[in-house]
Amino acid sequence: MRIRVIGTGVMGRGIAQWAATAGHTVELADARHEAVGEAIEFVGRLLDRAVTKGRMAEAEADAVRARLVPLDAVSAPGDDVELVIEAVREDLPTKAELFAALEKVLPSSTIFATNTSSIPVTRIAATLADPARLAGLHFFNPVPLMKIVEVVPGAATRPELPGVLAELVRASGHRAVVVADTPGFLVNHAGRGLVTEAFALLEDSVAEPVVLDRIARDVLGLRMGPFELMDLTGLDVTAAVIDSIWTGFRHSDRLRPSFLTPNRVAAGLLGRKSGGGFYGAEPPAESPVPAVGCPLWIAGTGPDADALRAALPESPGDPDAVVLVPTWGTTVSAAIAAQGLPAARTFGVDPLSLPTRRRVLAVTPASDPAVVRAAAGALAVGAEAVSVVRDTPGSVAQRLIASIVSVATSIAERSLATPEDIDQAVTIALGYPAGPLAMGDRVGAERLLELQENLHESTGDPRYRPTRWLRERAELGLSLTTPAYPLESTP
Repeated sequence: MRIRVIGTGVMGRGIAQWAATAGHTVELADARHEAVGEAIEFVGRLLDRAVTKGRMAEAEADAVRARLVPLDAVSAPGDDVELVIEAVREDLPTKAELFAALEKVLPSSTIFATNTSSIPVTRIAATLADPARLAGLHFFNPVPLMKIVEVVPGAATRPELPGVLAELVRASGHRAVVVADTPGFLVNHAGRGLVTEAFALLEDSVAEPVVLDRIARDVLGLRMGPFELMDLTGLDVTAAVIDSIWTGFRHSDRLRPSFLTPNRVAAGLLGRKSGGGFYGAEPPAESPVPAVGCPLWIAGTGPDADALRAALPESPGDPDAVVLVPTWGTTVSAAIAAQGLPAARTFGVDPLSLPTRRRVLAVTPASDPAVVRAAAGALAVGAEAVSVVRDTPGSVAQRLIASIVSVATSIAERSLATPEDIDQAVTIALGYPAGPLAMGDRVGAERLLELQENLHESTGDPRYRPTRWLRERAELGLSLTTPAYPLESTP
């Protein structure tokens, strides 16, 4: 296939390298003509590096170079161009002007694709004389390594185009997911579950960013904590995406932004690119909690209390014992009040943290500092690390997983993407240990429903209201990845 890539910045270069490596002839064009040569040189250096490291034969690299064709003008005629991929700046008038020029010089059979990440595909298509020929092809940076592409049909896109583009993507070595033309498409929308809840925890002063990040990594298995991730991508970028998706979904409570971001952005605390964000060059080192045994009593009954008893030895009957109570979408203070427990000596333990390397201890305003140290030391027995956080409904990991799953199930519920595509795209693009629906299945649909109902009741916040998708699958004993019933098959 002959593909024209317009815009030779970071994304355009990556798309050109991906397409040429897959065997396509790639025309490169840019409004700044010298940028085309710079892009070809840049791709050439990457190919040389691949040869040096033994990842590509020299003859193969030479063949890829030969498939990169520089153009003098973005609107050069091209009767044999089958696909145009636009990767210019995120500005609707700029994109509209470009496609209007291309319509005049390229055949009506040429497919137009936009790499937009924030402008609705339908809006861009509406500026064309023939809106049916345009769809979204949303790549992720760095394109050759991020093997996922969102195929986004607009409202007027020809029905066969998404399938054609998805097959092209798959044949060229990347995973293709077809998603609805909605704010954030799929990956950026699904990613809001983690970062919006992380900010909510910060707003509630549950713990500092470094502690929240450690829990996200060690308890939930994420590659990076939410604040590390925002420092990497830039808080200005994250804040803009959060705001645009929340606005686009008409101020959905599940996607509510934090009041903390505007001032941090205004102050230039953007992360690595500004030299300072939530961290400096690196997150601060952690001081280990020494493991020290002490008399313990586990309060409550049920599987969570039994798991806690199995992990830590009890000293029943000791009047000075530290009291540990597992919480699930509820608070330690509520357990103290309901069970008549000694407030100064009672602490919460997140059941999600028990089988992991990091255990999480929750304290209340009534906690005795000396007893906190003893409780943390006791919890460290058999664990590699202990994090101490303030009491909140559900503790940290529970609130994060509840939000991640809630946003993903709301995407599935609205048929914005299939369950399989949701999990595949998020796993590849965001580096989660599994897709959000699969992560939910690890906890269990019934268990998650109980968690979200408890969070909703404890806080009164509609952001925790369970989705219909979760409730149905919990009630029917189904996996969260079970698709909706296909109505088109109904007789």
